Amino acid sequence: MPLLKIQTNQPLSQADARSLAAKSSRMVAELLGKPEAYVMVSVETNAAMQFAGTEEPLAYLELKSIGLPKTITSPASRALCDLVTAETGIATNRIYIEFTDAPHNMWGWNGDTF
Repeated sequence: MPLLKIQTNQPLSQADARSLAAKSSRMVAELLGKPEAYVMVSVETNAAMQFAGTEEPLAYLELKSIGLPKTITSPASRALCDLVTAETGIATNRIYIEFTDAPHNMWGWNGDTF
């Protein structure tokens, strides 16, 4: 049920985008203590985006999960920023992350909700 969406204005090769998705999937599972079998990651590259009035390299991440504890948002922010920076070269001060705790009845899967 965790979903991590990564958007960046930077072009990444298909191999680099897949590598970022795979590393992010493992990290999210570890951070949230949830099975990776339920983690979904989406990486969108080369998007038309601006931050602080410029098109310098940037990224926007959304991490949504049922029961997302507030206590993990700060360490998750550090870990995800560090990963995105290592994989893309985007400075951490050019990365926003939105954390959302989704109610179980508002998250659908397999023809039902959690």
